[in-house]
Amino acid sequence: MQRFTTPGGPRTPARAAALLAAAVTVTAFCAADVLARSYPFGPRTRSVNDLGNQYVPFHAHLWDLLHGRADGGLLINWQSGYGTSFLPDLGTYLGSPYALLVAVFPRDRIDLAVYAVTALKTASAAAAMAWLLLTLRPGRWWAAGLLGASYALCGWSVADASYNPMWLDGLIAFPLLCLVGERAIAGRGRLPGVLIVALAWTANFYTAYMATLGAALVLLLRLLLIRPPRRQALAAAGRAALTVTLGVGLAAPLVTVIWFGTRHARPGRVRQFAPVPVEDVAARLLPATYGFGSPALYVGALALLLALALPFHRAVPARVRAGWTALVLAVALSLQWGPTHLVWHAFATPQGSAYRQAFVLCGLLVLAAWHALSHGPPGPRALGAATALLALITAVAARGELVRPYTWTVLGPAVAGALAGLVLLGRAGRRAGPAALAAVLLLGGQLGETAATSAVATKLRLGHLDDYAPWGPRQERQAAAVARADDWPRYRTDPGREQTVGNDPMLVGGQGAAYYSSLTPDVLSRTLTALGGGWTSRGRSVQSLDNAVTDVVFSVGARVHSPPDPHQMYPPADGTRVTVSRQDVPPLVTVRATAATGSFGPSPYRNQELLLGSRVYTVPRLTVHDDDGRPVRTRRVGTGTAVARPAITAVCPAGTQVQLWAPHFSGTARLAGTGAPAAVFRFEYPRNRAAMEPLGRTPASGRVRVELTPSRPGRVPAGAVGCLDTGRLHTAAARLKATGATRVTVSDGVVRAELPAGSKGVAVVAAPRIAGWRCAAGDGPARPAGRYHGLIAVPLDAGATSLTCTFHPPGLRLGTTVGAASLGALVLLTACTAVRRRRSTAPPTPTSPRERATTAS
Repeated sequence: MQRFTTPGGPRTPARAAALLAAAVTVTAFCAADVLARSYPFGPRTRSVNDLGNQYVPFHAHLWDLLHGRADGGLLINWQSGYGTSFLPDLGTYLGSPYALLVAVFPRDRIDLAVYAVTALKTASAAAAMAWLLLTLRPGRWWAAGLLGASYALCGWSVADASYNPMWLDGLIAFPLLCLVGERAIAGRGRLPGVLIVALAWTANFYTAYMATLGAALVLLLRLLLIRPPRRQALAAAGRAALTVTLGVGLAAPLVTVIWFGTRHARPGRVRQFAPVPVEDVAARLLPATYGFGSPALYVGALALLLALALPFHRAVPARVRAGWTALVLAVALSLQWGPTHLVWHAFATPQGSAYRQAFVLCGLLVLAAWHALSHGPPGPRALGAATALLALITAVAARGELVRPYTWTVLGPAVAGALAGLVLLGRAGRRAGPAALAAVLLLGGQLGETAATSAVATKLRLGHLDDYAPWGPRQERQAAAVARADDWPRYRTDPGREQTVGNDPMLVGGQGAAYYSSLTPDVLSRTLTALGGGWTSRGRSVQSLDNAVTDVVFSVGARVHSPPDPHQMYPPADGTRVTVSRQDVPPLVTVRATAATGSFGPSPYRNQELLLGSRVYTVPRLTVHDDDGRPVRTRRVGTGTAVARPAITAVCPAGTQVQLWAPHFSGTARLAGTGAPAAVFRFEYPRNRAAMEPLGRTPASGRVRVELTPSRPGRVPAGAVGCLDTGRLHTAAARLKATGATRVTVSDGVVRAELPAGSKGVAVVAAPRIAGWRCAAGDGPARPAGRYHGLIAVPLDAGATSLTCTFHPPGLRLGTTVGAASLGALVLLTACTAVRRRRSTAPPTPTSPRERATTAS
């Protein structure tokens, strides 16, 4: 079949454009943080929301893995959630090859490492787009560089993806996948395209899926515009589909693991998509606007004016104008329609921003702008029409609340500079001087506009989202305390209840309960909740539980206690120092006489006893009093002046440790008459659930009075107070230790334990029974692990003196099979193509004597 080619410039201008795009992007990226006085150029932290809670800790864990200092490996992360599957997190947060660069930074500069990776990803997206533009059509290389930077620093990038660095891999993937489509049209070699697809889907399959949809739309439009013969068009589409299929197949070992991980993850909230008002969509096209729940479509005044001028630019062929304009409008409308919204997001509405596919539309706007500019700068009529459309967009946007005073400060000079530069460029013709002046004017305007827009987004994010301090003295002290106490796997060292971020164990070390991921196992969240644990993010961010009983159950022999984080608004720092408390606990593997019976009930105290196997709590009747001492039968507090400072009274055995479980209470609680510090409870429906807290020792009288200071309305449950008999707990811990494993070794996804002779019943591993565990007692066959109230359980056969549990991530075997099949198919196709080309280029074999004689001579 005869090939057909697509227009494209030489490689030297493409390289120059890519370098310029990367340089402009990095300059504007850093200048914005200088203007915002943001890290690393100022005192403001940039670690907002998931950047501080997830990405920085995950990159710190990757640093530890690469330097051989992590507890666990690629299969199991033993530091978080008492043992969680790591491959799904690796594929979700750390799949990009750029993540490996953190290894060259010092461990205490992990925030700077993530910043550098973010800047490099953004610059790579700019370079890829600039290369794509000159591949689609020849034109001024510096103009392609500026538009490449416009794409990389679009509103979606600076407002949303800058604190979700994994999404930036999709920003890179979109132009690269469009280049793969161009190779399919030209009939060029399949191997580079397959590798690009595989790399994109491995780096971040979520945004790669969106980028693949966008690239498919671009490919379809290109075929419609080129108008090849039907057979060649179908062949090009088939080559593209096969390339994507093989590439996704190569990425299957990670993609399938992530997919199965989501099936076993804590369910998020179910949201119904509701489109934002048109004025909000219009506002996000303008510079220096910000809105968490609206599509960030800003691409700069230059790109926007060119895209708006395209339908009126008569130098551009009519079908090109109509095609690109129609594609941009169709994708824009798809963002606002429920069914297509679900298609863009793999048929699941996101829990956060509902416009995570906006980068595809930003890319299409830039592609439309390039088609307007590469045919020659638009004339006065086209620029006038574009300016009128921009004025209409601005008028619509002004009706909403997202346009702020500084929007006008940036918009006016940006539009004036872009118009002046385009007019000058149109009049320059072949003269180098005016063209260079136009380039300088456009470059300066774009740098200033983009830097200001990014700086505004950085500042406004801090007011909208939670933020966290970068690595500093607090983390240094926590890490040092953990390192001194750590003796894994003999016992766990928990970095503490007073956390700095949601993934403290990965950031400062240890093996705690805290864990925050989109893939947090549902069994972990439900088990810790039943035991009195607290969480945020609707159960996906589980927290450490400062409780002596659960420490015995989970073999937490050392616990770090830190003062409140001074970076947070509440509670204020109280001047205390980092301390470590120790407890004699059973080993990681214990033996229970019988299998688990019953199930968890409403009382966390009874649930803890169920796991422990002993009664250690007294749960007394309690009374909630208002400020005047009158009983509050509803037990609701913080609802008015009469219950602004309520109290709880109960009677406990003298000397017991008082625990308060009030998951729906927000405020502070203090045990009266003991001088113990107040405990903080944080509840906000439906996002946060307060954890059980120790308050102090019961006085000799046995009368307990807990003084509450609510910060918002809440309710105290009937069984809120638990009185822990520490003597009974020590006896129970000693019994479990005496019958537990004599030796435990842990290596990535394998746990081995030596048990006392004559052990009978059920061996329990103090780790959540997530999907993928298989265990064998003695020389018996490996079987799927059982459950002991959410933990790993293994029935012991007569005479079994050892235990081996291995972890295989669900989906890994399927993904490996698909990956191997894709690799085999790729090798076979590549070999067949090479043989066919060799035959087509080889000289014909002489058949007659005269031909052989002629060949010999």
